Amino acid sequence: MRTIVQKFGGSSVADPSLIKNVAQRVVHTKDEGNRVVVVVSALGDTTDELLDLVHKITDHPGEREIDMLLSTGEQVSIALLAMAINKLGYSAISFTGFQAGIYTDDAHSKARILKIDPQRVRQELDQDKIVVVAGFQGITESGEIATLGRGGSDTTAVALAAALKADLCEIYTDVDGVYTADPRVVPSAVKLDSISYDEMLELASLGALVLQPRAVEFAKNYAVPLSIRSSFNDYEGTLVGEVESVENCRPVSGIAHDLNVAKIGIFDVPDCPGMARKIFLTLANEKINVDMIIQGWVRDDRNDIVFTVTRGDLERALPVVEAIVKEIGASGFVYNDQVAKVSIVGAGMVTNPGVAADMFKVLAREGINIEMISTSEIKVSCIIQEDQSIKAVNALHAEFIK
Repeated sequence: MRTIVQKFGGSSVADPSLIKNVAQRVVHTKDEGNRVVVVVSALGDTTDELLDLVHKITDHPGEREIDMLLSTGEQVSIALLAMAINKLGYSAISFTGFQAGIYTDDAHSKARILKIDPQRVRQELDQDKIVVVAGFQGITESGEIATLGRGGSDTTAVALAAALKADLCEIYTDVDGVYTADPRVVPSAVKLDSISYDEMLELASLGALVLQPRAVEFAKNYAVPLSIRSSFNDYEGTLVGEVESVENCRPVSGIAHDLNVAKIGIFDVPDCPGMARKIFLTLANEKINVDMIIQGWVRDDRNDIVFTVTRGDLERALPVVEAIVKEIGASGFVYNDQVAKVSIVGAGMVTNPGVAADMFKVLAREGINIEMISTSEIKVSCIIQEDQSIKAVNALHAEFIK
């Protein structure tokens, strides 16, 4: 008997009729002879509504209390879905993250899963029950509720699938699968039938919102087969898995863009060993994630360092950077939160030289200036001005996706 983990996002359970629709999908999977675990997000915009309530109370809420509040959203949806499944004549039981054995570190609002003890989930499956688990949340070793950050229900689902050695993890959302670009921005974008873990990880990290990057990491590390599907139709989705050979891959599989980017530059950093470590360790200690990093040419034993953070981290990063500048004797810093990151991704880049040059050619032809460049074996990312991002994505899609 196969074990299947299904995850349904907030848009899939936004109201009672949609919850009943999800219940029908779940029991259909059960009727096909599968053991079923369902991971559910909070209903619709519940998380945003709870955050609005927070800001009506205080401008400086504690992260522990935010997690205590936000975790209630998923508890509502799992209970309602379990009731809907039970009403259809099937046996279902709902679990919070803690009850499902999900343990995290203590980084409130962006916790990472440390381990999963699925013993209780297995016991209920062995009794032929459908288990409904709250996504987005877990418990620390000291007994505190912690949430996993935006999109954390994806990570919950994949991590549970890995712990249960599930045969498949299905991520149900409001899109049909993974597209070559955001179809809301690029009308000519097409759905991919399949994509490699590495390509999906790059796309998710670079702004494609269909799947959380940490969920893809879990899937790749534990070889969990993923299927990205729509909650609102029965079309085949996109399979995410191992690629057989990079030589058979498209040079470019997708175009991503990310507006959640801010750029910070530090001028005249002393050119001596350990200076970069001091800068980025200080930021890391404040739980500020850094993405792209560029160090400029050395002149007079000094250089410039430019890096990017999310716009959400910018306000916290600026006082940290100001203190760093004073400590290391740099001459100053600047920032810009009106930038965007555009990227091309494809496993086939490994065996197709010149792809980066073609990307730069397209951007130059469109009159788009490149401010930063970052590459890996299967991606090229450029920082550009935000108001040019839509033009850039459409031009790159027209060039590479044919």
